[in-house]
Amino acid sequence: MRRLGTLIVGLLLLAGPTFAQSADQGLRLTPAEITALATTSAKAGTSGVAGIQTRVLSGDPSQPGLYTIEIRVPANTRIQAHTHKDPRTATVISGTWFFGYGEAAGDALVKALPPGSFYREPKDAPHFALTRQQPAVVQITGWGPTDTVYVDPAKAPKP
Repeated sequence: MRRLGTLIVGLLLLAGPTFAQSADQGLRLTPAEITALATTSAKAGTSGVAGIQTRVLSGDPSQPGLYTIEIRVPANTRIQAHTHKDPRTATVISGTWFFGYGEAAGDALVKALPPGSFYREPKDAPHFALTRQQPAVVQITGWGPTDTVYVDPAKAPKP
């Protein structure tokens, strides 16, 4: 019986990321467990900017339903003006995130959001963001499927 219990625990540990994908399951993640999740680059709802690491914490942004992603943005990174087809909310976890609304990314239009700050990305509302001397970590929740459409396609990241 003890071997069976060990086997089940081992299988659950291996399946950990799978549990993070299901909204029907309870979910508790420590910062270390979040860091251990696989990272992705340009997936649904991400900026596609090189260097930004994205982790899916819950759900699947490319499918119908609630999702939460975490983005880790290096210092001195800019995300040009873009929209998403779903309304989203976000919380700054660490660093200072400079966030603004509008069709053209401008330093004068951003507001510095320190850790603990909260903001909204309304459906189809152009917005942009950047980091300065320090990286930032932001968690974003929305209702998929989502997308990212750059206001000026010429300023979209190149694959």
